[in-house]
Amino acid sequence: MSKQELPVLGQDAEGCCGRLAAAPLEEDRAAELAKVFKALGDPVRLRLLSMIASGDGGEVCVCELTPAFDLSQPTISHHLKLLREAGLVDCERRGTWVYYWVLPAALDRLAAVLKAPRAAGAAA
Repeated sequence: MSKQELPVLGQDAEGCCGRLAAAPLEEDRAAELAKVFKALGDPVRLRLLSMIASGDGGEVCVCELTPAFDLSQPTISHHLKLLREAGLVDCERRGTWVYYWVLPAALDRLAAVLKAPRAAGAAA
């Protein structure tokens, strides 16, 4: 499978994705970001992302993810697909199993969007 990143977390011409507090979001940018936040807005997907991000060696086999939930394998696969479509994780098939890893640059860009400027004298 490809290791491409979706335009959801793409950069603008200055190489920055812009912060929410810097200027009001354009309508199309808000729609793009909403897709990512929607993917993160489900507790199962948030747990999956956390499990993948904290996995040994930076990746996790789907065979390790499925038993952690009281959900069917197709349901877990659907949640993982949504995380991939949001550009947060990627995967690769190795024989029978699929291995997932987080795309750190995607999380960094998402964090940059949420970063608020500090007011002078504000506590860290």
